[in-house]
Amino acid sequence: MASIAALGIGSGLDLNGLLTQLESAERQRLEPLVQQRASYQARISAYGRLEGSLSAFQNALTNLGKPETFQAVSSSVTGEGLQAAASASAVPGSYNVQVNTLARAYSSATLGVDDKSRDLGAGTFSFNLGDGTSHSIDIEAGASSLEGIRDAINAQQGDVTASIINDGDPNAPFRLALTSSKTGVDAAVSSLTFNGFGDELAVDAGSIQAGTNASLIVNGIGISSQSNQVTDALQGITLTLEQEGQTATVNVTRDEAAITGAVENFVKSYNSLQSTIKDLSKYNAETQTAGRLLGDSGLRTVETRLRSIFSEAVDGEGLNTLSEIGISRQLNGSLELDTDKLKELTSTQLTQLSNFFTGTENVGTDEANGFVAKAGNTVTQLLDENGPIALGTEGMKSAIERLEERYAREEVSIARTIERYRVQFGQLDSMIANMNSTSSYLMQQFDALNAQLGNKK
Repeated sequence: MASIAALGIGSGLDLNGLLTQLESAERQRLEPLVQQRASYQARISAYGRLEGSLSAFQNALTNLGKPETFQAVSSSVTGEGLQAAASASAVPGSYNVQVNTLARAYSSATLGVDDKSRDLGAGTFSFNLGDGTSHSIDIEAGASSLEGIRDAINAQQGDVTASIINDGDPNAPFRLALTSSKTGVDAAVSSLTFNGFGDELAVDAGSIQAGTNASLIVNGIGISSQSNQVTDALQGITLTLEQEGQTATVNVTRDEAAITGAVENFVKSYNSLQSTIKDLSKYNAETQTAGRLLGDSGLRTVETRLRSIFSEAVDGEGLNTLSEIGISRQLNGSLELDTDKLKELTSTQLTQLSNFFTGTENVGTDEANGFVAKAGNTVTQLLDENGPIALGTEGMKSAIERLEERYAREEVSIARTIERYRVQFGQLDSMIANMNSTSSYLMQQFDALNAQLGNKK
């Protein structure tokens, strides 16, 4: 069998070029398949874009459906001496806080020794805390220098920390300093002893700083706190005390901006979703270009189900429809928010506004009765693995698989056709080569015969 590289040698014809042209013509059969595959892939990408936009809308719904969204509060402090942070459980109001004393941690130090690394002999370090906790640490000889005792104390418990200070005394400058890990009376050391250690260790009575509780007055009520961070004096409010002898006013107000922001984000995400749907289903008559999902049944299902969300009313007393809270549907399908109306409802009908979005508890039933729950169920179904987007995506993937199988069959068919052409061209090349050889032989014979007969040209 003649190879493609050898074609045309015998005949002098450009059979290689002709075979290449025939192969190119045959491969034109694959072009519609390539274009169809690209179209399916573009539709899969369009489904992905729709799913992403729908998921963003779902996230906005989820945030709007949280009760804490409508319980958000903010705090401010007028005056000096403290800071305040309010959680969702804080009750709006004004609180007068007077800081009398700050909480302090216990501290003390031993009398000095001449060398912090000198062994002091075996001994026991014991102490009790104000809350009744007790510790006893045995220290062996050979590990009983100030450094060794410090390390043993820090390694075996966490209620008291030890360090070494140098007070500059020319004879015995090194002292073991002890500090409670927490402030307040309960965390303070109530008794402390050093037994052994060659009787060189003893607490310097003049160095003791007692652990004290913070003292404050909130709206005329005296309060004591182990810490300068007071979490249980006011519901949902953490007070951080900073300066003694100061008075400040803590104002806790409903965070209407957070509530308005959650509703605005809901409207914005829905409008973005609608914009995506329109872009995927549009048709431009001038350019004759269409959106990737024009006429797609799955997209129509999504659009229809979303439209139904806004035709439902929420059961119960108070607010029942989106229009009543200032959200109206425009002719182009988008939503428009009346922020002034929403702010008024936030100030005057916050409970009803919260109930509209988050729902109210129905004893004995799990039925969702808030707008977010109803809308959320619809969106969840649309995003479900059996929903229109997932089914449409899987349909396109299956179609691509079938196309690839067909493409592979066409590739085999083209290869067989080109191989058949190659064989035929090889045969043609050989036949023409033989004919040329025969023609040349006959011409030689004629020339020889003419020479014998004396014929001259």
